[in-house]
Order: sequence, then structure tokens, then C-alpha cells
Amino acid sequence: MLKLNLGCGYNRMDGFVNVDVSPACDPDVVANLEEVPWPWASDSVEAVAFNHSLEHMCAAAEKFLALMSELYRVCCHEAVIQVRVPHPRHDDFLDDPTHVRVITPALFYLFDRRKNDEWRERKCSNTPFAHYLGVDFEVTRAEALLAEPYFSMLQAGTLTKEQVDLEVKAKNNVAKEYRIALRVRKRPVPHP
Repeated sequence: MLKLNLGCGYNRMDGFVNVDVSPACDPDVVANLEEVPWPWASDSVEAVAFNHSLEHMCAAAEKFLALMSELYRVCCHEAVIQVRVPHPRHDDFLDDPTHVRVITPALFYLFDRRKNDEWRERKCSNTPFAHYLGVDFEVTRAEALLAEPYFSMLQAGTLTKEQVDLEVKAKNNVAKEYRIALRVRKRPVPHP
């Protein structure tokens, strides 16, 4: 089984096939991930890393949906996908003109079949991409890493978690990064 570091840039990972569009960073595989199909077999990938790369891909919605479909195709059941991206309300995201897509945990719920089923039952207006595309990604972890001084203030107890959550919603530069983990589901999941 393969492990892919997608959009690796100069951040190579041992044990992974390091993939980038630019040959200048000397990846193992030069590939434009916005072009499908990808050069890997279906169900051949057990782990994927997007380390500050996914926000640079697929400005056009149809390209992003194709990327998600292709990611699902190459991943095996229970493959783990790690996504690290700048928080969309942090200057690290806002100051880079090559950041073309906002990535949040809520975005990935659109590709979760269970969530799509719940929304359909409740007649919600959320777009059920899991149903439309025939994919199923479960968000298993989502955390926002805090920027300073908020991280230290939370650790010291001068701010509560609830206060930090309000600050994140109200201000820029409170959360620095999202770390999101997904698991691929390719077998039917029993409903509770």
C-alpha cells in the first residue's frame, strides 16, 4: 500500500511518495493533482498527507470536486488523510495570493455520507456531495491551533475555551492553522 505526500514542495516525508506539480522541488512524482485521473491504482493508498498544500489547489469548484472524487478512488477502505492548512482568518492565509481555496472542517462534512443522510432526513439545505459524487470521508479529528498570545493565555487559564471560541469567531489571527484528519469509508456503515 502507498502513502502519498500530496503537494509536498520541499517538505518531503520519509516512507511517502512525495508528489508535486513543480520539478524544482525534486519530488518522487511530478503530477498536477488538478488533472485527473491520477497515476495511482484504485484502492492502492493507505495514507495521504496534505501539509499546507490543499489550499493552493483547485480554485474552480469542479476541479475541487474532481480532486475529492479522485482522492476517494485511489484510497483504500479506512485510509487516513491528514490535512494541515492555514486558518482562513489568519494573515498566513490572507497574505498569500496562491491560496485559492478555504479549507475548514465543515467543508469535509459535505463529503460524509452519514452527515448527508442526516441532512436529507432533516431536509437541510447543505450540499450532499457524498451522495452526488459517491464518496464517503469521515472527519475523525479537527482542531484549530491557536496563535500567540491566545495559545499561552489559554494554557495559563487567563482565557477559557469558550472565550477563545468567541475570539476565533470575532477576530482575525486568533487561530493559526487547522489540523483535520479524515478516514475513507468504502464499506457500508450501519446506522445507529
